[in-house]
Order: sequence, then C-alpha cells, then structure tokens
Amino acid sequence: MRYSGIAGAIALLFANSVVRANADPIDINFGPYCNADAKEALALKASPDSIKGKVGFAVASLTFPYGVALKNRTEEAAKKYFPHMDLQVGDGRNDASIQSSVVDNFIVQGVKVLIINAVEKDALAPAVKRAVNAGIKVVEIDRTVSTPVLTTIKANDLDLGLNAGKELVSVLGGKGNVVELQGSPSASPTIDRHKGFLQAIAGSPGIKLIASEHADYDQAKGLQVMEDLLQRFPKGKIDALFTHADVMTFGALQAIKAAGRQEIKVFSIDGQEAAFQAIQKGDIVSTTVYPVVAPMDVAAAAKALAGESMPEFIKLESPTVTKENVKQFLGTTY
Repeated sequence: MRYSGIAGAIALLFANSVVRANADPIDINFGPYCNADAKEALALKASPDSIKGKVGFAVASLTFPYGVALKNRTEEAAKKYFPHMDLQVGDGRNDASIQSSVVDNFIVQGVKVLIINAVEKDALAPAVKRAVNAGIKVVEIDRTVSTPVLTTIKANDLDLGLNAGKELVSVLGGKGNVVELQGSPSASPTIDRHKGFLQAIAGSPGIKLIASEHADYDQAKGLQVMEDLLQRFPKGKIDALFTHADVMTFGALQAIKAAGRQEIKVFSIDGQEAAFQAIQKGDIVSTTVYPVVAPMDVAAAAKALAGESMPEFIKLESPTVTKENVKQFLGTTY
C-alpha cells in the first residue's frame, strides 16, 4: 500500500504504531527455576523500547555472594532487555538503618519503581511504606517486608526448610542428633527456613534438635559457631548439621574437617555452584536451591513501569540437590 500527503503520513504513522503494539513479546531467559506460572505472570505486554523511568534497587548486602550475584544479574538484565530503564543500585550493607536511608534517597531521586531485597522484615517496613505513600511501586524479592507491596518474587522459604528437613530425616532414617546454623535473626528467610525445618522433623521423634545458633549468613561466623558446637558436643554426639545457607556451611565444614568430625552429615540451603561441587566430593549431603531472583526482578520492574498487573506472589522453584541429581543443576546458579 502506498501513502501520500498528510493523510498518507498519518496512515503510515498509525500503521507503524500498530506493528509495534502487536510486536512479538520480549523473550527473556528466566532460567530453570521459573516455572510456567511464574513466566506467565512476568510476561511483558508492552514493547521493551517503551520501558522508560527510574528504578531503584536496594540490595541487602554486597558482602554476601548471593547479594553480589543478585546485583550483577539485575544490572545485566536491565542493560540487555530494557535499554531505556534507568536502574540505580544501593547497598544496604546488611544494616537496616543504612538500607532505610538508601530507600529514602531513592524517594528523593524520584524513582518510579523500587526493587527491595530487605535486610530485615520489620525494620524496613517504615521506609517501604514511605515509598508506597510517595507513589512508588514496590517489588520485593528474596526477602519480605511487613507491609503490602505490588508483588513478591521468591522461592518459598518455608518450602526450603521443609524440603531440606525431609532430606535430612530420610538420610538419617528418622533418628539422630542435629545442630542447626540459622541466618540473621530478623531476616524473613531465617524465620521461615527454621519453621519449615521444624515442620519436617516434627513427625520423627527420633530426630533431636540439640542446638540451634545464629551465624548471620556469614562464613567466618559459621566457622566460629561450629567450632563452639563441636566443643559442646564431642564426637558421637552430633549426627547431622543443618544450615540455612551454603556460605555458613563452608565455614562450618572448615571446623568439621579441622576437628576430624567428618562423620557429621551436612545439609544446606542456597545451591551455590561451590555447594554442588562439595556434594560431588561427598562433603555435603544436599543443598536446597534458592534461586537468584534475576532477571525476574527486572521483568517485574518493567511491567510496573508499563502499568501492567501482576499477582501478589510469584513463586520460584526450590529443588533439593543430592549426589544423585547434581549433574543436572551444575552451572544453573552462581
């Protein structure tokens, strides 16, 4: 069809806009832990080129491997898929007051969307409320805050604790003394992973949780706390260790090996590549995967900028990895 004159130019402009509006949806690689329901919930209807605006990402801490992976993959996804998205990243340094200041700075900067990976569930609620009251759409990932937000994207931490606990019960045959390394006391993953684990062992009276200590998702603290536990409970008194994160597990393994206590079976959570390798070596029995929530967070931010709706909760998969299935998960995390 040929176009001429003003009427033709208008017709051509309209035709081009229709083509853009009806363009194929952007094909984002969400990885193996994003199931069909999650992919559908995150599917963007708008054109990627139309996604414009400031997005603030308040990461809990860049001292943790998970936080570093989350930051890097979020920045990579924003650059790759949404060239006009203005993404700003702020480090909460694992301190609720610092992260609250990060959120307040984003409010002043006029961000349209806030992605938050909260340091603490309750302590960040006031800052997030201030963002919501300022008209900012909030996407929470990895950890939750105690106030309503637009959407939450994460694996279910109750399921993680439950799945890891079921594997422990199975391997121990329903009998044994267990010690637990929890994460940070006020972080939502810590609370829910502990609850899930207790649910898993509740039906096995032969499983005794003889100690449960916090190591704050820190490798050095994992080493220190495990050293103390090995002193409290000499050889033969601990059958298994359950930890809330691979980073603490690695510290605990140092203590276990140094003390010659390799009879202790180790069950972990997170699914770092290094944990998969430790499973292959026989140092760890299992790790239950907690996926890096990227590029899912960027896709949600894009949908929020476009004014598209999303479910209140978008659940990611959290499989338990053992020596039997570890090969299929190699290279899928961080």
